[in-house]
This record gives sequence, C-alpha cells and structure tokens, in this order.
Amino acid sequence: MSQDKYVSPLSERYASREMQYIFSPDMKFRTWRQLWIALAETEKELGLDITEEQIEELKAHADDINYDVAKEREKIVRHDVMSHVYAYGQQCPKAKGIIHLGATSCYVGDNTDIIVMAKALRLVKKKLVNVLDTLSRFADEYKSLPTLAFTHFQPAQPTTVGKRATLWMQEFAMDLEDLEYVLGSLKLLGSKGTTGTQASFLELFEGDQEKIDQIDPMIAEKMGFAACYPVSGQTYSRKVDTRVLNILAGIAASAHKFSNDIRLLQHLKEIEEPFEDTQIGSSAMAYKRNPMRSERIASLSRYVMADALNPAITSASQWFERTLDDSANKRLSIPEGFLAVDGILDLCLNVVDGLVVYPKVVEKHLLAELPFMATENIMMDAVKAGGDRQELHERIRTLSMEAGCRVKVEGLDNNLLELIAKDPSFNLTLDDLRKTMEPSRYIGRAKEQVERFLTDVIRPILDKNKEFLGMKAEINV
Repeated sequence: MSQDKYVSPLSERYASREMQYIFSPDMKFRTWRQLWIALAETEKELGLDITEEQIEELKAHADDINYDVAKEREKIVRHDVMSHVYAYGQQCPKAKGIIHLGATSCYVGDNTDIIVMAKALRLVKKKLVNVLDTLSRFADEYKSLPTLAFTHFQPAQPTTVGKRATLWMQEFAMDLEDLEYVLGSLKLLGSKGTTGTQASFLELFEGDQEKIDQIDPMIAEKMGFAACYPVSGQTYSRKVDTRVLNILAGIAASAHKFSNDIRLLQHLKEIEEPFEDTQIGSSAMAYKRNPMRSERIASLSRYVMADALNPAITSASQWFERTLDDSANKRLSIPEGFLAVDGILDLCLNVVDGLVVYPKVVEKHLLAELPFMATENIMMDAVKAGGDRQELHERIRTLSMEAGCRVKVEGLDNNLLELIAKDPSFNLTLDDLRKTMEPSRYIGRAKEQVERFLTDVIRPILDKNKEFLGMKAEINV
C-alpha cells in the first residue's frame, strides 16, 4: 500500500470488504449498465424501435466494463455519465444509439444510490441480527447471576447480568424494526427527466400517456423494487437520505450505550471484552488491559451520530427541482456512515462473542452493598418480631449512615448487619440477618423477564432471519 497519500481509516481499518464493495466504483458502474438495460427493455416493450439484438448486445457487455475508455473520455468531456455512455457504446455499436434514451444523469446516478443503500441496509440488517443472536446467548447464560445494579452509577437494587444484556438488546431490536421499515419503504427514482415532468418521454411516445405511466413501474420491477416515488424533481427527495442515515445513527447510539456499559464494567473488573495473549494494552503500563474495542465502538458511533446531520441539512437546503450542492456531501456522508456502522457492528459482534464474566468479583461487589439493599426486608422481619415500623425505619437510617461512613471514610468493610444485630430494637440475631443475605432474593423478576424477552421478542426475530445467522466478525486492528 502506498504510504504517500491519505487512505480513509474506514477502509483500511474498520469496514468489511463486503461493505466496501457495495460502495465501490465497480458496483456503481455495473448498476448503471443494469439500469440502461432495464430502460432499453422497457422502451422496447412499450413500442419504441429497439431490437432484441440491441438488448442482447447490451447484456453481453453488462459486466466487462472498459474503464480505460471511460476514464480517457471523461478527461475530454468532464462528465462521468456521458463518459460511460460513450464507453458502453464503444462495446455495443449496434445499441450505441439507444443507450440512455430519454434519460438524464440522475436516472443512473440516483437510482443507483437507492439500490446501493438498499444493499448496504441489508448487510447492516444481517450484522444486527447476528449481534442480537450472540447477545441472546449471553443473556440466557447469565439470566440468573445476581449483580449490583446502578442508577446514576450509584449502587442500586440488584438485577442480573443477563437482564442487563436485555437492555442492550432491546435497543438493537428497536433499530432493527426501524431499519426494516425504511428498507421496505425505499423506492426508485425511476426515469422522470430533467425536472421530473417526463417531458422527453412525452416526445418519444408521441403523447401516449398510458405508455408513459408504465415506464417507472416496469423499471422498478426489473430492478427488484416494488415502485418508484410518484413525483420528483430531477432527483429523488433528499429526505430519503435523511431517513436512511437516521437508522445508522440510531444503531450507533445503541452501540455507544452498550460499549459505555462494557467499559464501566471492565473498570469494575466484573466483565472484560476479548483480549488476545499478545495484545498490548499500554505502551507504558504493561499490566493494563484497556477496553480498546469498546472504546472504538464509542468513537465510531459518535462519528455516525454527527454524520446524520449531513443529509438533514442537504435535504433542507435543496432549491426547487435540483441543486448540485448535495453531490459532494452525498459522496462522503452516505458511504462513510455505512462503512462506520459496518465496523461498529463487527466490533459489537466480536466483543459480545468474547465477553468474559468474573462471577466472584460480581458477587463480591454485590455482597458489599447488599446489607443496604436488604434493609427493607430486615425492617419487615423486625416488625414481624414485634417492632414498631416507624422507629425501626429511623434506627436503620441512622445505622446505615454509620456503616456507610465506616466504608467510605475509614475504608473498612460494611458492618451494617453487626450494628443491627446489636440493636435491641430489631430483636434479630446476626444469624437471622445473614439468612437474608441471599442475593437471589433481591433480583425481583429479572430471570423471568429475560426468559420472556428472549421467547417473545428475540426468538421470533431470529427465526424470521435464520438465513443470516452464524456470522463471525474479523477485527483488523
């Protein structure tokens, strides 16, 4: 690889080859030729003087693109579409005169953009489904393992490791639902001319409105779409790009939240992301095991969330039927948003697949705080033993403050149970109190919630998309 020019990290480090190919020039120009074939076939079927021999010639050269001819021609005419029309015509002399007939540059440009985004969304969907599948196995394995929950990153009523994973999964499942809706609603531009009025086809078909009405539906069907947008200017509405990148931004937000939780849990030494035997965590501190994959997820996710502003601003600032201030922006924001999300989902899949849980550390942290969590149960037991609920509440509050001070100020163990056992108000022994310290008593319905969520929400998703399952992610660096 050349070291003397900039190469996007999205291509070099993060995105898969599959996603890179979807946004490659080769994919674009092959799609252009498929669109020219679809247009010619449609025009022939509707009665224009186009022969089957011309169609077959176009099909014979659909994939062997003469890039050298197109490149040289573009130096002369400074127009990429007309350069490729010329190059295609050189290979197809019999069909040369009917290539791009009645169309504008946006016929190939915009329709290809929609086709490419649809392909890219399907790849994103595949990876998202696999993230859910991998997370579902993790959630099921740890559905009963009690762990300290946090609100405001302060210790709170316990949950389970598996239940926490369902919170990540629910957000990814919402993203999948949004993705499927937008993907299912994508339509082609069709062939509507320079300002969207189909004036050129009115001329070609001598005013036959019925035939002109059939052009877009026939092109859409040939290209695998249900329909074309019913009206347009020269381009499809740039609002479409906004909807697509909002999906990517939503996935990025979900991944960012997931990665933040993993980073915090790794700090607590309760969970670790994968770490290879030869991996170096720090150039200075050899012992460190930094959560670099999760940090990378967060970093790329912030890029995608900010990137989603681009198509929104572009959509808002288009003038009338067409301005070209969208072009340079689209060439950057759409592919890079997809390449970044592709890398994010590969990282998510890799992290979840290799997550390591340390149950002893999880238990240690929980037991250190559990006496505070158990105070309501202790108070109820003391009431049953003859105590006054209001007086006991005040005594527990006072003793909790004393125990908390011992932990935070003096750095000693939590002695709340001992303090309560010594207080005659409670009429409970230390053994009585220790019996209340079974963590599973304090996780509520966490286990059952995991089981219900996996059965009712995730399993139908995985069954519906089982042809996608089985992916493994390869991380380059």
